[in-house]
Amino acid sequence: MRVNPTTAATDAGLGATAAANGIVFGSAAGPVIDKDVAYRELYKMHTRVITTDVALKMGTIAPRPGPKQYSSADRLLQFCTQNRIPMRGHCLIWNEWVPAWIKSMSVDERRNFFDSYIDEVIGRYEGKLQSWDIVNEPFWPGHKAPGGYRVGPWYDAFGTDYIRRAFARAGQVDKTTKFVLNEAQTERDDDVGHTVRAGLLRLVDELKQAGVPLHAVGLQGHLQPRYPHDPSRFMDFVHQLAERKVDIYVTEFDVRDDTFPDDIPSRDAKVAETAEKFLTDILRVPAVKMVITWELSDTYSFYTDAARKKDPSATRLPRPLPFDSDMKKKPLYFAMERAFEKARKV
Repeated sequence: MRVNPTTAATDAGLGATAAANGIVFGSAAGPVIDKDVAYRELYKMHTRVITTDVALKMGTIAPRPGPKQYSSADRLLQFCTQNRIPMRGHCLIWNEWVPAWIKSMSVDERRNFFDSYIDEVIGRYEGKLQSWDIVNEPFWPGHKAPGGYRVGPWYDAFGTDYIRRAFARAGQVDKTTKFVLNEAQTERDDDVGHTVRAGLLRLVDELKQAGVPLHAVGLQGHLQPRYPHDPSRFMDFVHQLAERKVDIYVTEFDVRDDTFPDDIPSRDAKVAETAEKFLTDILRVPAVKMVITWELSDTYSFYTDAARKKDPSATRLPRPLPFDSDMKKKPLYFAMERAFEKARKV
């Protein structure tokens, strides 16, 4: 019996389709997979790597003084291990989501905590993760700092050297895990996007020159059609990044749909079209090895969470991900599948 190749690919799942074409597909997962059985099954079926959502952020691990809180991350790691799915750590150091008790430390106390925190957390998961987002979102031009850097407790304590220090310190503890510099906003073709791109290229050069272990750069890929996007200029940047001899991961992929029509079929079509164009372009670059969505189902998108908090009675909820609230495939799923098939890296 002749098998329709499109049907076969679809039945195999996104992870298998991506892998057949030289791409690793995965998703971020939050604690909800402990409770939602149908959602958990999507990860087993479709992902070939799972990123911790909040489980390894400092606000989860060290919400207050005293022993660190690893239970959420350990449960996810157990799930990944049982299902033979590699796990990514997100994120070790970020100037946001830092608990107030740490922000209130003196500079010297913060510096000491920074070093000891890296030693303990990296040490606990040494050799157990596929990769670690060592530093997250070092740039935010809105803070008006020189070079477009994001300010915060670590920037205040070390200046921009906190980034090099984090990679160097982590590398002294774990010599097997891939270390990633993760950044947002690079898709934007405006002053913010241009500043972040230039800063990121400069920072990669500086980290390489410093000899710290930097194996990949994460481009988050939260596509936001409200902002301008020039595919040609963006791809020039991606090629420049690849020339730095780092792997490139698309680490937090989804499509913000608030500027699209309210009508669900029309909106889903626009989301799918936006995603397919972006992925088809970026997956042509050999250095791009991985695509990770930020959750799998619209129900658990951070956009949906924000919309519900803003208006609990809202009926127009975001639809940025490949599965709907019933865990059914949407046009975005098939758009991603087509983009993976076009990549054909193997």
